[in-house]
Amino acid sequence: MIALLAALLVQTAEADPIGDLIASQAPAAEAMSDDVTSRIPSTASDFCRGEFVQGGVVLCNHPFEEITFSLGGSEGSAQAGDWVILGIHRDASEELEFGVGSTRLMQPITQREYNIQTVTGVPQRTVTPDESTLPRRQREYAQKQAAFNSTWDGQGFLDGFIAPAEGITTGVYGSQRVYNGTPGNPHWGLDWANDVGTPIVAPAGGLVTLAEADMFYEGGLIFIDHGQGLVSAFLHMSAVHVSEGDIVTQGQLIGEIGAGGRATGAHLDWRVKLRNGFYVDPALLMELDVSGLRDAE
Repeated sequence: MIALLAALLVQTAEADPIGDLIASQAPAAEAMSDDVTSRIPSTASDFCRGEFVQGGVVLCNHPFEEITFSLGGSEGSAQAGDWVILGIHRDASEELEFGVGSTRLMQPITQREYNIQTVTGVPQRTVTPDESTLPRRQREYAQKQAAFNSTWDGQGFLDGFIAPAEGITTGVYGSQRVYNGTPGNPHWGLDWANDVGTPIVAPAGGLVTLAEADMFYEGGLIFIDHGQGLVSAFLHMSAVHVSEGDIVTQGQLIGEIGAGGRATGAHLDWRVKLRNGFYVDPALLMELDVSGLRDAE
């Protein structure tokens, strides 16, 4: 009897069904822990590509689920694995709140210095326009706003960005201009001076949302939405070779350099606006590293 009881006690000590269950689930629990940890960023760079600098653009994605990203006043949502465009204002503070879903953290923003430029010889009618032109300017303003409000569902921005024209750089993003002695808004574009008729190509693929040969301020004007409302504007053109509704590819001819509208000479002014909120720096777009992003779609 004593021997039988001892045997039962040994078997009970050796049998540990709860312990066995915990042990069998350990790898799954560890994987779950790793998965949860990977969803929580320690910095914005964990999920984003690009430089966090005034006037810059970053591309962010989340591999697990549809989620909303935010950076200061810029916000966008995407399905799992898709890329979201976030922009940084010209005058952004030294830190902005970055959000991934419900997670929030503070992201440092590199500050920049901007130049002040004095421009003379601009047609005075475009600096202080005659009141008789008001109906035309109002009509064209509404037309431009409608085109800026585009949110094409394509992803031309994943092509990266190339220079849309050749020429001498005569104006940069963020600099403030004084026209004929009158202070103006900061210059939102990147300017290349060259001969009238110099080809202009699409810097990235997208949807043409506006194509006009003669606008009051801009002369020949084209808008291209590269996806999610990242809209390029091409100003002062002498010829327009695309139409509203066209889908263009990177490097495709879209127009020619000119001197129309508020211009002192033949040049291209390329501007990029995000979701009709604020302008970002085209020069920084051309530096954005998109290698491998198409493969990650």
